Amino acid sequence: MTAYLPTLRQLQYLVALHDHGHFGRAAESCFITQSTLSASLRELESLLGSTLVERSRRVLRFTPLGNRIVAKARLVLRSAEELADMAQAEREPLTGELRMAVIPTIAPFLLPPLLPRLRAEHPQLKLFLREEPSATACDSLHRGLVDCVLLAMPFDCGDIDHDALFEDRLLIASAAGELSGDEIRPDEITAARMLLLEDGHCLKDHALAACNRPEMRSSAMILGTSLHTLVQMVDNRLGVTLVPQMAVEAGLLDGTGVEVRTLVSEDARRKIALVWRQGSPREPEFRLLAEELRRLRYP
Repeated sequence: MTAYLPTLRQLQYLVALHDHGHFGRAAESCFITQSTLSASLRELESLLGSTLVERSRRVLRFTPLGNRIVAKARLVLRSAEELADMAQAEREPLTGELRMAVIPTIAPFLLPPLLPRLRAEHPQLKLFLREEPSATACDSLHRGLVDCVLLAMPFDCGDIDHDALFEDRLLIASAAGELSGDEIRPDEITAARMLLLEDGHCLKDHALAACNRPEMRSSAMILGTSLHTLVQMVDNRLGVTLVPQMAVEAGLLDGTGVEVRTLVSEDARRKIALVWRQGSPREPEFRLLAEELRRLRYP
C-alpha cells in the first residue's frame, strides 16, 4: 500500500489548474494565493515522483501523465462530493447546494415562472445554474462540474438516468403569409430554406428527425446561435425553422410577424427531462426535484 496519498485539496488544485490553464485564475477560483497553489502542486509532484505540469514563462502544459491523473482526480473528487451530498440528501432532501445545467432552448422559457416558486417552497436549496448547449452540458455532467441537467431528449448524453417531465411539441415557424393552411407536411418544406441551430444543440437533431428528410442535414442553412436569432431570420423572410411550443407560449414571437403551424410528424416533439449520472447516490433527490418541477409547471 502506498505510504503517502494525495490529498483531496491537492487534487482539487490540480483540476482547477487544468480547467483554467493559468496559475492566477486557478488560484482565484480556489480562493487561495498563487504561491499556495504552486507549492501544493510541487508537493503533489514530489509525492508522485513525476512531473505533471511543464512550466515556462509563457507556456503551461500538462504532461501525458498529468492529463491522465487529472481525469482520475475528477472521479475521486466527484466521489468525495457524492459522499457529502448523500448524507445531506438523507438528512433533508432538496437542501444545500445543487448544480444544474440547463440548455438554452429550455432555460429562458421554462425557468422564470418556476424558480421563484421553487425557492419559496425550498428556501434551503441553493440552486446554481449553468446555461450550456446540450453537448457541453452533458460533458459538464460527466466531468462532475454539474450534478444534473435539464435536457431535451432524445439526445446521446452518455451513461445517464433520467426522469421525464413533459413533452414539448415542435411547431413550424414562418414569416406571415409564407405558408398556407393550419398544418404543414415535412415534404412541403424547401430544404434550402430550413434554418437550424449550430451543432451541439439538440434542437437541431430534433428538427431534422421531425422532418425525416436526410438531405436536409447537408442542404439546410445551419446559421443560428439561438432561437431568438432564428426567429429574427424567419421574420426577415430568410427561411423557416422549428420552434418549441414552450418558447412560443413564453412569448418568443412577441413583437414579430412570425406565424406558427402544426408540423404533421410523429417526431415533431421532444421530451423534457432531468438527467443525472448513472448510479449517482443522489438519484432519490433528483427524482424528487423532477417531481417538484412537474408539479410547479402543472399546479
